[in-house]
Amino acid sequence: MANRILKTIYKQIKKYNTIVIARHVGPDPDAIGSSVALKEIIFNTFPNKKVYVVGCPVSKFRYLGVLDKFTEDMYQNALLIVTDTPDLKRIDGVDVSKFPYKIKIDHHPFSEKYADMEWIDDTASSASQMVIELTLSTPLKMTNEAAKKLYIGLVADTNRFLFYYTSPKTFHLVSRLIAETQLDFTKLYEHLYMRPYREIKFQGYIADHFTITENGFAYIYVKEDILQTYDVDAATSGNMVNEFNYIEGVYAWAIFTVDKNNENIRGSIRSRGPIINEIASKHGGGGHIFASGVRLHTFEEVDDLVKDLDAVCKQYKEDME
Repeated sequence: MANRILKTIYKQIKKYNTIVIARHVGPDPDAIGSSVALKEIIFNTFPNKKVYVVGCPVSKFRYLGVLDKFTEDMYQNALLIVTDTPDLKRIDGVDVSKFPYKIKIDHHPFSEKYADMEWIDDTASSASQMVIELTLSTPLKMTNEAAKKLYIGLVADTNRFLFYYTSPKTFHLVSRLIAETQLDFTKLYEHLYMRPYREIKFQGYIADHFTITENGFAYIYVKEDILQTYDVDAATSGNMVNEFNYIEGVYAWAIFTVDKNNENIRGSIRSRGPIINEIASKHGGGGHIFASGVRLHTFEEVDDLVKDLDAVCKQYKEDME
């Protein structure tokens, strides 16, 4: 089944002379890495094609590559490929309905059908892993630069292979990627983990201001004045959620950040036991069972979500006793 899907994706890539690659709003390294790398791979295989990767740029991830400015003429007879995005409303920068053919490449649990062909593998560690698999399983030609971006995307989404969805297949594909591109992966970690001192101080603020319930749920509301004090943005705040994986007595945790640019409250949620994606979905978000996100509009909505997350932590704690 998977091989048939991969061959069909390759045929569609071969068929279209114009290809647009998109991903979700508020992108992380996996979203950007998978999309930018796929552009490089397609262009390396078919140098005469017009290939664009679009979306709002994020200065923090500029090292992953330059994005193209989208123009209306790109809709004309073009193939759209969307990576790392389960639902229509989160696709950044394009009107999906205007493309004659659409492909989804995504590792999240199914949320919504919006593409003509949907390759969904919720056992994959990342969209970057799926692009590696697609490339190594078809005549598409990998490059060393694309390999760097895919490795960073995969490592970021697995938190250096720590998360539960890191599988033997993940290691097998990464091993092939390194061997076949002579990838010097040790030099890539500096890009991913180097941070300005103000972010370290901001991380300390979050740790010092978590509210931790008796049921083992930790959360914090980060408002605009705090972001300004530490000179960080909402994306940086949300990404901090990955820094608090191993706090004794905390089973799930969340950071809720005012995102002034998008006029909402960004919630990043993680767990090391309780199932959280069902709760996130109930409140309009979604994701993996231990890593999910939401976009809300009022702190009253956030309060309701906090109550539900605290309840699943309570149930999890009782089930362990």
